[in-house]
Amino acid sequence: MRRDSRARLSLSLLLVAGALGLGATPATAAEVHAAAAASSAVPSASAYALDAAVERTLGADTAGTYLDRKTGDLVVTVTTDRAEEQARATGATVRRVTRSAAQLDAAIQTLEAEAKITGTSWGIDPRTNQVAVEADSSVSARDMARLEAVAKRLGGAVSISRVPGVFHREVLGGGAIYGGGSRCSAAFNVTKGGARYFVTAGHCTNISANWSASSGGAVIGVREGTSFPTNDYGIVRYTDGSSPAGTVDLYNGSTQDIASAANAVVGQAIRKSGSTTKVTSGTVTAVNVTVNYGDGPVYGMVRTTACSAGGDSGGAHFAGSVALGIHSGSSGCSGTAGSAIHQPVVEALSAYGVSVY
Repeated sequence: MRRDSRARLSLSLLLVAGALGLGATPATAAEVHAAAAASSAVPSASAYALDAAVERTLGADTAGTYLDRKTGDLVVTVTTDRAEEQARATGATVRRVTRSAAQLDAAIQTLEAEAKITGTSWGIDPRTNQVAVEADSSVSARDMARLEAVAKRLGGAVSISRVPGVFHREVLGGGAIYGGGSRCSAAFNVTKGGARYFVTAGHCTNISANWSASSGGAVIGVREGTSFPTNDYGIVRYTDGSSPAGTVDLYNGSTQDIASAANAVVGQAIRKSGSTTKVTSGTVTAVNVTVNYGDGPVYGMVRTTACSAGGDSGGAHFAGSVALGIHSGSSGCSGTAGSAIHQPVVEALSAYGVSVY
């Protein structure tokens, strides 16, 4: 199954969030990750709108978009003259590539059918025009051989890299938003019809219907929706009479207002914020990502290089005043390089008919 991949909780005691920036260029997979760590570009306010316009205009006629780390321009990959003409008409920079969206999608479907191994994830990296696969340390030599055999048959459409640690949902027993004896983080405050809610990870809202701002504290919100696996989002309605601000905590004594939501673009550098690791930085490296967690797969996610840890689940990924994602999990962090996965927040907002403010 595949979906197209394209909320700070402000209590008097608690604030959780994350932030974004940008960077990357067409290259090999190894060069992409090195470049991501070395530099970033700051997107213009119109970059997200242009990305959405390209997706509406071209659909499957583009093999993906990314931000050029040197110029900050949106680059649209295409395989035909017609698509190139349409892309240029939107004002985007155009790059011809070998593999079409259909070919990359077919590679993903093959991986789904023949290499659905716990501890793996895969998603599209338009900079390399490949499906980028990561395998964590739990993947056995036998399963790696199976994965590599499938990739080899796909003729260069797939790249594989090992990542340290093990892909897992990052819930802890114990501090930030609490429910069912576990700790998660909140993403963004949202509203609908004057009512206030916050969105967080679905694997968190699966745990409990009631949520508090402190361990064993009074209930401040009640679950009104949850979706995990397949997706990873949930929504909690404030029931304590509070009217929290639509801002995120930067964990330095200041906050960031959230004014809109968009889908992340490959190449943009991110900061994520959660109740364990606070604010960390990284770069978006793939979209339309499938993550094969031990308790079920999630689809249509976004892969980044931000660090995270247990308890960060549900935290926010954002860029300035733009909300981008809800933290799902990772395989851990090595030095300053991680593998944080987020659920695109636009999909969650649409599912519940809510908006950031």
